[in-house]
Amino acid sequence: MEQGSAREGVRPAYAPGAFSRAPADGRMPEARVPEQARSEQAGVERAGVERAGGRPADGEQARGEHTHSEPPAPRVVQRHSVRGQILDALRAALVDGELVPGQVYSAPALGARFGVSATPVREAMQRLAVEGAVEVVPNRGFRVSERGPRELAELAEVRALIEVPVMLGLARTVPAHRWCGLRPLAEATVTAAAVGDRAAYAESDRAFHRAVLMLSGNEQLVAVADELHRRSQWPLVSGPATRRADLLADASEHTALLDALVSQDLAVVQALVREHFAGADR
Repeated sequence: MEQGSAREGVRPAYAPGAFSRAPADGRMPEARVPEQARSEQAGVERAGVERAGGRPADGEQARGEHTHSEPPAPRVVQRHSVRGQILDALRAALVDGELVPGQVYSAPALGARFGVSATPVREAMQRLAVEGAVEVVPNRGFRVSERGPRELAELAEVRALIEVPVMLGLARTVPAHRWCGLRPLAEATVTAAAVGDRAAYAESDRAFHRAVLMLSGNEQLVAVADELHRRSQWPLVSGPATRRADLLADASEHTALLDALVSQDLAVVQALVREHFAGADR
């Protein structure tokens, strides 16, 4: 079920596969970047030029100018929206193994391939460093963290300690129709698994678990569990790529779990959730 970022089945703005596999020289290949991000970045840089003297900013009028003849200034998109798209892209690349554990990537080089400046890339990488996905390498960039099976097993154990008792409690109290409402989320994981899309599966997998835990009404629990789940999806430093058959087997556990929750079969719920987390340790 877990693979080592969803907005309920919605793919990030930079789709997985924006990077091709890294060549032997360690350089990142060219990225496919949506026109939206380029225009957003251009808007930010254009605004900076205007405020630096190239043209008066909104609300300012140069001496002797007739503003009625000037076209309206373009609407500037805040840079954090670009950073958010870059962050989604980098997370997808991590899950898909396109950012290779142990390799160092510089913000300017990644920015050039995304078609944006180094600043939003650096901001996104700093966020990933806080999450533990990368490490800061002074004067060089960011190294993708190297993880072993033990760390993955520890994450699975902690997740089970949190989610198993919560799901058992929910199984006793949540009416069947509420569980049926989560069926589309479970089916989204099957759809992603069927095409072997690891990044999309990771997002839909987290969306399903998040929706289940949200029924507890404990927002702090949901936030902690979601962060642990995200970390469990990063790939190991070495090991075979996740097979489509493995993804499909994990996805099928979502629908089986919903069936057990609807019927309030606590024994099956517990067995499925524990097996689910054990599968994350493959």
